[in-house]
Amino acid sequence: MAKIAVVTGGTSGIGKEIARGLARAGYLVAIVCRNELRAAATVDELARDVPGAQVETFLGDLSVQLDVRRVAASLEERFDRLDVLVDNAGVHLLRAKVSADGYDRMIATNHLGPFLLTNLLLGLLEKGAPSRVVVVASEAHRQADRFEVERLAEPGFYGPAGAARVYGRSKLLNILFAQELARRMEGSGVTVNAMCPGAVATGLFREVPGAGRVGALLARTPFMRTSAQGARMALRLALDEEFEGRSGGFHSSTPGAGLLPKAGPLKNPGLQRAIWEHSAHLVGLPAL
Repeated sequence: MAKIAVVTGGTSGIGKEIARGLARAGYLVAIVCRNELRAAATVDELARDVPGAQVETFLGDLSVQLDVRRVAASLEERFDRLDVLVDNAGVHLLRAKVSADGYDRMIATNHLGPFLLTNLLLGLLEKGAPSRVVVVASEAHRQADRFEVERLAEPGFYGPAGAARVYGRSKLLNILFAQELARRMEGSGVTVNAMCPGAVATGLFREVPGAGRVGALLARTPFMRTSAQGARMALRLALDEEFEGRSGGFHSSTPGAGLLPKAGPLKNPGLQRAIWEHSAHLVGLPAL
């Protein structure tokens, strides 16, 4: 029986390349995405490119908690276990927006959605153990704004400059979540790691005028990586034997990142726990 992987945001960019790599490795790949047309096109593309590919799609918006719960229920109904979960979906908005649940939409999409989905799928991951969770974060976590834990998802007012700091906050939250989840899953057979794909030309900045065209040009230079290159670390964390049993790490693909000191918040277990407990409160989960 084929191993089963779930990839969020798998219809474009890094997510599609992660899905492609997992399909090539023989996994049945379940893609969680928002757009039905893109979902159908991705299934067709991967079926052409990967002989025998098994790809299914589940529609939902990660910024909407009702959608996340519905997708999780559908995955639980469809599968009896999971071997890999890749939390990849993310947005970088240029200005503040509010989610359907009343939170900052960037934080809702990039942090609260993956936090809720992953927690709801832990039972399937434990049944699939040894299994792996890969959280796509970013070196942008270093530019996070200062925030109070109790106000981490409150909507605010910001333009492009402020948006970069809020995006950085969402990526910092991704890593803190991965660290705390790794601690909580010790001994379960479920490993959890976060990673940075490096500077990649993707649709993440689709709100930026001309960004797609500029990104396509930069992707042909040493300054920007292709989506396939950006997916490599995530695929290694999901598939390679060298990461079997290794958990709680942040693995960066950005050249020279290994020479940088670890960001202060990543050294703070108390902050990791506090972020977890408040995030659980915001999505209606028990803060165990």
